[in-house]
Amino acid sequence: MSEFLYQLAMSAFLAVMRFAALFSSKVKLGVTGRDGLLDKLEKTVPTLLNGRPVAWFHAASLGEFEQGRPVMEAFKKEYPDFFILLTFFSPSGYEVRKNYGGADYVCYLPIDTAENAKRFVTLFQPEITFFIKYEFWFNYLSELKKQGSHILSFSTIFRDNQLFFKSYGGFYRRMLTYFDHLFVQNETSLKLLNAIGIKHCSLAGDTRFDRVYAIARGIKVLPEIAGFKKETACLVAGSVWEADMQVLIPALNEIEKPLKVIFAPHEIDKSHMETWRKQLKGSAMLYSEYKRSFDVEAQIPDFDYLIIDNIGMLSSLYRYGDIGYIGGSFGSGLHNVLEAATFGMPILFGNKKYQKFQEANDLIKEGSAKAIADTDEAKRYISEWITNTELRNKLDAISENYVASRIGATDIVMKKVRSLLS
Repeated sequence: MSEFLYQLAMSAFLAVMRFAALFSSKVKLGVTGRDGLLDKLEKTVPTLLNGRPVAWFHAASLGEFEQGRPVMEAFKKEYPDFFILLTFFSPSGYEVRKNYGGADYVCYLPIDTAENAKRFVTLFQPEITFFIKYEFWFNYLSELKKQGSHILSFSTIFRDNQLFFKSYGGFYRRMLTYFDHLFVQNETSLKLLNAIGIKHCSLAGDTRFDRVYAIARGIKVLPEIAGFKKETACLVAGSVWEADMQVLIPALNEIEKPLKVIFAPHEIDKSHMETWRKQLKGSAMLYSEYKRSFDVEAQIPDFDYLIIDNIGMLSSLYRYGDIGYIGGSFGSGLHNVLEAATFGMPILFGNKKYQKFQEANDLIKEGSAKAIADTDEAKRYISEWITNTELRNKLDAISENYVASRIGATDIVMKKVRSLLS
């Protein structure tokens, strides 16, 4: 793709977004959130900044935000005089974290047209810019380079099927030259970059390990969850979709108890949750129902399944799990495996769309995770892990050590930051 075609593509993309907003509430949030944004910023930014230098962090969505959060927090602690700008591309990131207190300003990233990029970068004039994991926007990168910003990419991962590595990918390779440094997650990414002449890169690992490790050490106690679990083995099924439940429910209905199960849906859909309750053999309660009646001093009801009907509890729930099931891999893609692994437990997920997640492949190789194809496999592994405590303890240690041995990427990124800002 040439620069000319890229500019046409960005203009077309904006038109497509506006059309799609007529049919998708999620896309509409992104469109309306960007409408008039640059005009608003041009009126307010000078007062907001008050002469402070700017550090800009950009995340595609919520997952990338969590990945970048350790670096944001470390940067803010070490450079308190900087104004922290946080941008998102996706509504699923912005709408959840638009009030994030670790940033001085949070907004959508205007679509990457030449005009938008020039206006945005000129307004904020970031002294240093961080792109988290995947984001490569030509106009923003070229404008940042032109205006003298230091540009870093971290927790980045590359695969050989990306355009950077195609014979016709010269335009995309050019984007990589605008970065001061690219911190990649694995050796494969490093070798791919070196093979196309990109040398300003190094292996740092994934900052998500730092994030989940910190979460696990500071997690809050949930007496109502402890009361539900009691002394029984507990499966925590996190970020599950309907496709996951079609595999899990028949398996759970056939497994001989005792087993407690906590379901944390990826999206709160009352009709789905009610259907699941009817399909499960055994007693089930919604968290909101249970919480209203919970009294630590009273007799706690004994039931089999707890369905979480809110967003934001999942990382705390894994603390109470003996087995983890991670949703998404039977659909659009696997969700966060590391949140469960850091608490030390064997993990299951679907075998369809997990391959691009390094940690999923690693944990399968090390033996504490299994990619399952169907209900029979779910039943087999859950039953085995419930009954064989010695095996489960061994797998617990593998998962926990996997996370603990990979922390430290944030420190590597911050060392480079110091050299650039000194």
